[in-house]
Amino acid sequence: MDIISTIPELRARLAQEARIAFVPTMGNLHAGHISLVNLAQQRGNCVVSSIFVNPLQFAPNEDLASYPRTLQADCEKLQEIGCDVVFTPDETALYPQPQDVLIALPEIADQLSGAVRLGHFHGVATVVLKLFNIVRPQVAVFGQKDFQQWHIIRHMVEQLALPIEILKGETVREQDGLAMSSRNSYLKPAERMEAPRLYKALQQVVQAVQGGRHDFAAMEAQTTQTLTQLGWQVDYVAVRSANTLQTPRDHDRDLVVLSSAKLGKTRLIDNIVFAV
Repeated sequence: MDIISTIPELRARLAQEARIAFVPTMGNLHAGHISLVNLAQQRGNCVVSSIFVNPLQFAPNEDLASYPRTLQADCEKLQEIGCDVVFTPDETALYPQPQDVLIALPEIADQLSGAVRLGHFHGVATVVLKLFNIVRPQVAVFGQKDFQQWHIIRHMVEQLALPIEILKGETVREQDGLAMSSRNSYLKPAERMEAPRLYKALQQVVQAVQGGRHDFAAMEAQTTQTLTQLGWQVDYVAVRSANTLQTPRDHDRDLVVLSSAKLGKTRLIDNIVFAV
């Protein structure tokens, strides 16, 4: 496995590769990330994973400084599973000058998680597009856990006619249902025991919709109230079309219920894609 930290060296390494599958990450890898690399290995001859904590997607009051960085352990995990190349740029490699060219995105980027983390998806899209231009993959893999991110990246690729297939890897969960996340390490013991409730609450929404309820706003409010009473700070619970992330219409059959909520200082996100 090659560990490369500069753009010219990476481009030289990949110049002769016929089919590149790319998995961008911010590191602190867990089984969810590994599953994305495994999926990439099925779709490309050369698998590249990047590890970069992107400052553009963090607001001033967020956890950029404290975000867990475990580069050596991450590289060991990737080598174990046969990843071909790990791209580990520092900030000066990706942003040698202030990045004042940013990707403009549709309104959905400022809704849901985008309303809570203003500018977040604009920073995500910018670094992903930059990484795409550096790696030049034929396939890129993103996790379903951040469904809104996957939706926005897929839309960007379609709108800009990039020759990249965007794949979605299933959310990987702990045994109690909690979606794996690098930020789960922030949870205190009592919070960790409570954390799986978010997934259970979304499961109840899915069951209600599949049972015939379509009063989405009422279900969202009810779920929000239940979680709030149990000590959660709920950013949103939303039932949306899985294809557009807009409020479902009568003809929509593929739906997604999404939520973002904080336990203490830890923000958790989760979603379930389902059919009616």
